[in-house]
Amino acid sequence: MSEQNEISRIEAAREKFRAALAEVRTSSEFQELRNSWLGRKSGRIAEYTSLLKTAAPELKKELGRAINELRSIVETAIAEREKEFGASARPKNAVDITLPGRAPQLGHRHPLSLVRDEVMEIFTRLGYQVLEGPEIEDDYHNFEALNMPGDHPARDMHDTLYLETPIAPAKAGALQPSRPLTLLRTHTSAMQIRHMENNPPPVRLVAIGPVYRKDDLDLTHTPMFHQVEGLVVGTGITLADLKGTVSAMARELFGSAEVRFRPSFFPYTEPSAEVDIRCFKCAGAGCALCKKSGWIEILGSGMVHPAVFEAVGYNPDEVTGFAFGMGVERVAQLKWGVGDIRLFYENDLRFLEQFGI
Repeated sequence: MSEQNEISRIEAAREKFRAALAEVRTSSEFQELRNSWLGRKSGRIAEYTSLLKTAAPELKKELGRAINELRSIVETAIAEREKEFGASARPKNAVDITLPGRAPQLGHRHPLSLVRDEVMEIFTRLGYQVLEGPEIEDDYHNFEALNMPGDHPARDMHDTLYLETPIAPAKAGALQPSRPLTLLRTHTSAMQIRHMENNPPPVRLVAIGPVYRKDDLDLTHTPMFHQVEGLVVGTGITLADLKGTVSAMARELFGSAEVRFRPSFFPYTEPSAEVDIRCFKCAGAGCALCKKSGWIEILGSGMVHPAVFEAVGYNPDEVTGFAFGMGVERVAQLKWGVGDIRLFYENDLRFLEQFGI
């Protein structure tokens, strides 16, 4: 190509540049256009300037003028457009309010809290009063008033954690004098005694909270766990009322209402029974959850022993009642198929994030 044609091509490049500049919409497109025309090594201006090295002497002046005019046009237009982008650009570190918001990370409810709230909601709907009480107890309310005197063998079942130094209580109960607090409660039944001491029948309550026993930490045991214990006292309360209550609770918690009672022993109830529900996973056919039996044990229960009524000042000839107790961890393990009770206390986020918000 002759030098004269090169001059014509350089002059025609002005319109190509203006057309390309008119198409620029974003800063990245603008930067790309500037580099393609003003780049020191690969830009078009640099390419045209390199023609001066081989141009004929009589055309160098005209060729140089065409290149300089093109350079001036390009640089001026680039500078003006750069000012326009600068004027419309967001300030440094500015927030673009047109972008979608960032959803905050939400925590997850602990599975034991979910079960606790579900149980409380069930019994609140049934008209029960929900109680919480002291976790440090005296021997009387924890054992003796529940028909477990000092030499009763049932005390050995609880593996009690005693305090090194007894604590003076805040005040005495209605029927009992002040007693030093000597142990961590082994069950929430002590709250039933305290409530009946200060309230006449009828009674309908659930006591819920942590309890403590000297157990080794393994797949199914932990030194601290949570219990829900219910108590109903009134005129004409029968075992049928207990069965109806347990069936209603099982239906709400597990979707299973079929229950069976197996004879058992608890010092504070007579008769006493372990309660099983029909396996909600296999419908009684037998699976790993129910250990091929078709039934799952969920709680202990029975009719309140007359000795318990006498300890709180109730007349056992006038009132009857039933009581039941179950572990919150036990319910959580069954509902979600958790095989290791220790998972509830290890604070592993991979485990906890599987449950509700």
